[in-house]
Amino acid sequence: MIRSLVIKEGFARAWRRAALLAACAALLCGFLPIDATAQRKFSRTYPASQNVRLQLLNRTGTVTVEGWNRNEVSISAYLEAPAATLEPQSLSGTIYINLVKDNQGRGDVGNVNFTIRVPFASSVDIETKMGNLSVTNVRGGLVRAHITTEGDITLTNIGAGAVTAQNGIGDIFYDGTLQSGGGYRFFSISGTISLRIPPGSSFKLLATAPSTRNISLGTFSENMRYTWDGRRVVGTAGDGAATLSVTNQRGNIQFFRQ
Repeated sequence: MIRSLVIKEGFARAWRRAALLAACAALLCGFLPIDATAQRKFSRTYPASQNVRLQLLNRTGTVTVEGWNRNEVSISAYLEAPAATLEPQSLSGTIYINLVKDNQGRGDVGNVNFTIRVPFASSVDIETKMGNLSVTNVRGGLVRAHITTEGDITLTNIGAGAVTAQNGIGDIFYDGTLQSGGGYRFFSISGTISLRIPPGSSFKLLATAPSTRNISLGTFSENMRYTWDGRRVVGTAGDGAATLSVTNQRGNIQFFRQ
């Protein structure tokens, strides 16, 4: 009987010791630094009309925008540590996301990687300091993608009336139509600008590659002429219904037929 009581008391002391160690470990973990690779998920959905406008200003990170057949805007983001403050606003048909304003005064903020879905007829205006930008299946009034320093821009299945894509170092790829009366501008300092447009597209062209003189027109060479010792191409395709300006300071320009 006495032996049994001693054994039970020994088990009880061992259990209390284990519980105390677990509590101390949990308390200690609360003071340990968060893993720098940890991510925080942000997700939010906004009701929207077909003609909603998305205006996004990021600091660093990738941004992917996709058109879909819903009257709502879905915003998902992974915030790398140290996590940025993210406070989207919906005002008068425009979704505003401004990571620069939301994190003003903070020097160290991790990448924010977005996946955003918008109605097909939306206008999209996105900008980041560094990181890749992608827009797919959008046919609103405007598509603008701007990277201040380095990153690739990919615009696919675009039917907007005005398109602007600009980066520092990186490639630009455009696959879409040129609308009558539309304006299309592509600018890069270094990389390759590739334009894939339908045969029979109608546009006035000004293409400039001052350093490489590498401008490949593909099947769109008719009625085009090289000037400035091969550094520039000017001309008109069809009746010149759209305006197309392409400049690559130290890279290449190439045209493809859809």
